[in-house]
Formats: sequence, structure tokens, C-alpha cells
Amino acid sequence: MPGENDFSRLELSLPAARRNYRYFRSLLRPSTKLLVLVKANAYGHGAVEFASMMQEEGADYLAVALPVEGVELRRAGVSLPVLVLTAGTDFFPEIIDYRLEPGIPNLYTLEALCAQLRERGIKGFPVHIKLDTGMHRLGFVPEELPALAEFLAAHDEVRVRSVYSHLAVAEDPSEDEFTLGQINLFREGAERLTEAIGYKPLMHVLNSAGIERFPQYQFDMVRLGIGIYGISALPDVHLSPVASLKVKILQIKTLSEGTIGYGRHGKVAPGGSRIATIPVGYADGVNRHLGCGRASFSVCGHRAPTIGNICMDMCMLDVTGIPCEPGDTVTIFGADPTVGELASLLGTIPYEILTSVPRRIERIIVRK
Repeated sequence: MPGENDFSRLELSLPAARRNYRYFRSLLRPSTKLLVLVKANAYGHGAVEFASMMQEEGADYLAVALPVEGVELRRAGVSLPVLVLTAGTDFFPEIIDYRLEPGIPNLYTLEALCAQLRERGIKGFPVHIKLDTGMHRLGFVPEELPALAEFLAAHDEVRVRSVYSHLAVAEDPSEDEFTLGQINLFREGAERLTEAIGYKPLMHVLNSAGIERFPQYQFDMVRLGIGIYGISALPDVHLSPVASLKVKILQIKTLSEGTIGYGRHGKVAPGGSRIATIPVGYADGVNRHLGCGRASFSVCGHRAPTIGNICMDMCMLDVTGIPCEPGDTVTIFGADPTVGELASLLGTIPYEILTSVPRRIERIIVRK
């Protein structure tokens, strides 16, 4: 557990992550592999810390967005296979040296990779083929598969480890027809490619929402992203929040009059106000739009509204009537308030809140 001298920290609950992991694992066949996404610093949770937790828990694969993220994991001693979803073409030496496995969205990328592998005399390097089934972001469209299959048959520098695609609206029941169409296109494309290359790669298309809503299409592997961090696509499923952003009160002022913060937007109440200053601001992921009373944070079991504008490194809370002192803990998000609550206040999604917490906030694994 964190010590008494901890200042600002993002606590990562290993028991909560395990509960979420086991919930999603329970929806799958025993033979289905489970890939956990740790891109964007593990959705703000801390990539090395969270990847280590998932390796300990028994995940089969990890995925990152960029090669540099995979290199960070390898340098920290993470040994699980790592899929690089946005490999590009500029970092193939690092991908090869650090045993990362690139996602391949087009023939240009594949040709460039094979050229470097040939120079090194490498054969059978694992790659993952991305199919575009309707999201139209990255991937091979059906018309490009014959040329892809022909190229793969002629180049033994690579071996296809998996074929995958990405669902655009798996969480939305009103879009199920589109989602099922994506799944059917994926199945057709993956089977065509498998037949053409003469061996069977892994197939995966389900994201977190897909695992919950379409488990019958789990194929050989699924990709668990936001769900492992505590956000469910189903209204009646309450997952455990893994991350809790906590800080300690720096100072408390009892004011009889005046204004608080930049722009003088915080006003002392006619009867006086008790104002606590805490060491997080918009540089720490506390969005400026949460200021001026739009949000409230948990202080000693009570909700305290923000007062005045959120500063870069600090913000102020109205703790009038709340029994608290400097050094007491304030929860910005966690069990109360939840990251979903803050996202709703901002008109955004939990992903954005979580990934906004910078690396200067220490990540601490709570094991009990």
C-alpha cells in the first residue's frame, strides 16, 4: 500500500484488474487466447506496471500502438509476445531487435519489412495482417487479398501469426447489423487468406465490447482493452475500476470574503468558505472544464466541489463543512467519483480521462 508520504499517485489495484480479467476470461472458451492492450501507457495506467500485472495473471499477448511502446516493455523485462498495431516503416530495426510483432495494414509496409529481413538473413518473422472490414482506417480491403497472398507465398522472410480486424461500433445495439457485417467480412477474408497461404494463423476481431456482446465470434483470440481497466459495454455489468487518482491536500484557508483562482471566477460564499488546495491541475489530466463547481471530488467520505478555475498544477475545492485537514487524501476518480462520471460531465469517453494522466504522476501497484 502507498505510504504516508505519498503525494500524488495513480493507484493500480491488482485485485481489481484480476477480477476484470477473470470476468472476461469467463466469457471465453478455455482454448481462446487473450490479448491485453497496453498502448498509450496502458490507457494511462502505466504500461510497464500494467503489462507486468497481465503477464503475472496469464495473458497470452500484449498489444501497443507504436514501436517505442513495445521497446519500453522489452527493456523493462516484459517477455510476452507484443503486437505493434501501428508499426509504420521507420522502426523495423527496433521491431526486429526487440522481438516485436508488427501489424501489417498494406503491401507497402510488408515489402519494406521483408527487404530489411532479407538483409539480415531472417526467415519466418512473425507478422499480423490487418483487414479493413468497414472502419476504413487501416487494413487490406477484400480486393487486395489476392496480391497479398501471392506476395506471402513468394516471401519466406515472414510468417503470418494472426489475421485481425477492428469493430467500429460493437458497443452500440442499434448498429448490430453493421457489426455482424464486419464480422462476416472478416471471417471471409481471413479464411481466403488462410487457404491461400496454406497454414492457419490466429484469427481475432473482438474488442472489449465485442467480447461481452458477441462472444460466439471469439475465433482464436480476443483483444481486451478498456474492459480490463474497468469499463463495461453492458449497463448491468459493474466492473472494478483499476485506477484511482489520489492526491493530498496542500493547504486549507478559511476565507470570509474574496475570490479564488485565475480570472477570479471562484467566489467566497456570503457566510464564508473553507478552501482546500490540491496538487493536480490540467497538466495532470484534470480538465479545465471540471472547474468552477462543475465537478466534485471525494474528501474524507464527502464530495467537495471545485471552486474557481483549474490551474496547470493545482486546483481548489470548497470543503466548507467537511472535516478535513492538510495531508488528507482527495480522490479525483476511482470508486467515487468514477471515471465514467467525469467523462459524462465533459461529454467525452472514459478513454480520454484515463489517458490524460501524465507520466509525472507516479503509478503504484496496490496488491491487496
